[in-house]
Amino acid sequence: MKSIASTLVIFIASMLTFGMLSACQEKKKDPNARTDTYATGKITFGADESFMPIIDEEMEVFHHIYKDAHVTPKYMSESEGMNLLLKDKLLMMFTTRDFKKSEYDNLKARQRFPITIHIGYDALAIIANKNNTDSCICVDDVKRILTGEALNWKDIYPASASRGEIVVAFDNKTSSTVHYVEDSILGGKPITTPNAFATKKTADVIKYVEEHPNAIGIIGSNWLNDKRDTTNLTFNRNIRVMLVAKHAPATWKNSYKPYQGYIYNDKYPFIRKLYALLNDERGRYGLPHGFAQFIISQRGQMILFKAGLLPAYGNIAIREVKVN
Repeated sequence: MKSIASTLVIFIASMLTFGMLSACQEKKKDPNARTDTYATGKITFGADESFMPIIDEEMEVFHHIYKDAHVTPKYMSESEGMNLLLKDKLLMMFTTRDFKKSEYDNLKARQRFPITIHIGYDALAIIANKNNTDSCICVDDVKRILTGEALNWKDIYPASASRGEIVVAFDNKTSSTVHYVEDSILGGKPITTPNAFATKKTADVIKYVEEHPNAIGIIGSNWLNDKRDTTNLTFNRNIRVMLVAKHAPATWKNSYKPYQGYIYNDKYPFIRKLYALLNDERGRYGLPHGFAQFIISQRGQMILFKAGLLPAYGNIAIREVKVN
């Protein structure tokens, strides 16, 4: 009987010791554990470089409202950012494409929580040197330039032979801009003109077009707006934004610039959706989700609108006004 009692005492003592050790272990915090909440903490996220102006504006207001939240962007190409997102090295990426089904299924299988949030629309703008008087172009001629069928300005505009070759500048070889051009404009085919080249960022494209009369650039429309114009009807004064027609021949009557109204009514041909893609831990709604939700809130959508983009949400009324 004594031996049984002794065994019970030893067993109970062992359990108490185990419990104390477990409690001590629970008090130790993982230095890599996430502590962010919906509106507090620190995170780093990715964004296609072409969205830098609008993301910077959204962050400025978000930080002003939520003093304990700090979101830091890493601007990069779309391909680089998606690669990091799918490898769990980023929690959020702002881009122009949704998850592919294979990507979504893979994340779910690894106990991740992929979420797609549609935040708005922008457009790809065709920009030219401000001294270039050829201001209208149709989609077919854009294709001819990108495939190398039209190498010189005279191939598009016979009276512009003196302008020489058409040089096309892009922001990055793996950017969302190039992806849209190859996927949506060229029908899945690559850019084959020998006169195309990629700079490192959108600002470099604008600078190159400003300095070269024979160049055109293809950039996201959120880089264009003149901040002095609250109507969003004035583009960067140092370049010419070309009018684009869906069908040939391009004229003043059937060609449009990437204004919000022409994005809304689908008259401008090169329109794309903007997304916030989240790859977070299952069931967790931390700071990545909080920042994305702020962008689709009334205040966040108004920032998009004032920047010249078309919000994904809200009541929008378009009225045509004739000016004599």
